[in-house]
Amino acid sequence: MSRETAVAKKERTLKIIAVLQRTYPNAHCELNFSSPLQLLVATILSAQCTDKRVNIVTAELFKKYPGARDFAAAPLPEIEAAVKTTGFFRNKAKNIKACCAALVEKFGGEVPRTMDELHALAGVGRKTANVVLGNAFGINVGVVVDTHVTRLSNRLGLTQKKDAVKIEQELMRLVPQKDWMLFSHWLIWHGRRRCNARKPDCENCEIQKFCPQIGVKNF
Repeated sequence: MSRETAVAKKERTLKIIAVLQRTYPNAHCELNFSSPLQLLVATILSAQCTDKRVNIVTAELFKKYPGARDFAAAPLPEIEAAVKTTGFFRNKAKNIKACCAALVEKFGGEVPRTMDELHALAGVGRKTANVVLGNAFGINVGVVVDTHVTRLSNRLGLTQKKDAVKIEQELMRLVPQKDWMLFSHWLIWHGRRRCNARKPDCENCEIQKFCPQIGVKNF
């Protein structure tokens, strides 16, 4: 693809959005949750772990610890044992306990609704805060940038950046704010179902004509 102007890239992005919206009309967060707290905990656990594994773990975890006070009061080794199969379990358990203690102390056990307040909690980076704000509260503050969003936004030529914060900044300029959360879901669903890392199904790809296929090896 020849050098693309900013206007042309934005127009192409809107075309990609229109197709993905039609292709994945029911796209949603694939972590199971029934409250903002559950989503917060599940997202912390999802680092370097599949959503499927997290959902298996949280099915029992949320029965045992139904609220922030329960997590805050639980012995750390007990939480570690409960989340062990998600990987990096010691750090995750420590962050969940500290995060929930802060929720109890500062917010009455409730999850706050601002980026700054969420970002200040243990184990909560910008990606996790965006997941919670967008999916639990319907607040579009930014774009969730995970491994799928990073890979597809580079493959689609929407950015050349590798740093999640810089990718998010570029995507926020290209994607209408009302679609920020859904855009992440659309790319994640497309990455899992069509555009995988090693062998993307370009032949049947719904957005193939808008994709420069950057980094795709032709076999």
